[in-house]
Amino acid sequence: MRKIAPARLLLVWGLVGCLAGLEAPAWAQTTQAGVNTDANAAAKKAAGKRKPGVDRGRTKHSAANPDGTYMGRRIADVMSWEGADWLFRETRVQEEQPEAMLDALKIPRGAVVADVGAGAGYHSIRLARRVGAKGMVLATDLQPEMLRMLRENARTARATNIKPILASQDDPKLPVNKLDLVLMVDVYHECTDPETMLKAIKQALKPSGRLVLVEFRAEDPEIPIKPEHKMSLKQVRREVEPIGFVFKESLEFLPWQHVIVFEKPAEPKKPETSKSAAKTGAP
Repeated sequence: MRKIAPARLLLVWGLVGCLAGLEAPAWAQTTQAGVNTDANAAAKKAAGKRKPGVDRGRTKHSAANPDGTYMGRRIADVMSWEGADWLFRETRVQEEQPEAMLDALKIPRGAVVADVGAGAGYHSIRLARRVGAKGMVLATDLQPEMLRMLRENARTARATNIKPILASQDDPKLPVNKLDLVLMVDVYHECTDPETMLKAIKQALKPSGRLVLVEFRAEDPEIPIKPEHKMSLKQVRREVEPIGFVFKESLEFLPWQHVIVFEKPAEPKKPETSKSAAKTGAP
């Protein structure tokens, strides 16, 4: 690997840390911030030709939450596509253990899943391999530049079962009642209108479908992430359960993150008609 001067390393870390919410830990002076694929570099170069002054994904306060807070917490800025290399940093596998996280979810072959806030496809490609050719991954993001990189990465990985979707802050643009699972990795805390987003996700899930939020633990002050990019289990439940989701479990085996699983309630069984009751001999 090409050596990088310490001063340049710190400059790179300062940029991606600002975008992604990381505070510089001790190893920032000796670890490269992230290495992306050649396809990502080409996509970023093409994306950079856009007209100046166009919004690049920074959070804008919504009408629902004009002060930039929700239920007592500050809504974090959206990570810009210009920091996408950080998503593919060499240390991410060790820090976040993406394969172990997905293993724990036991996603079946043939499932239809959504990667909401997919970025350049770090988890989308892993999901695509798990659901197989008969399954589908709907990969949503707010930024066209991220989706360009995702398409290139999916093409390189020969993942033909990923459908990129340009979403908005209050609409994930997902089909109604079609999804087995919605995954949001380090994304939910950036939603400017969480209530509207959660309602749309609930509508998209099948009965008994799962919503999984992966969030850095606010309970642990040692995790080197800015406070607005962390969430406690208590806060997540406080926000999600009133929408009608049922809390199932919080998996706590990852070094830095909660894996919080909710379920859309199954539809209530319809009462037996008098005709069907007569067949069973019921009065």
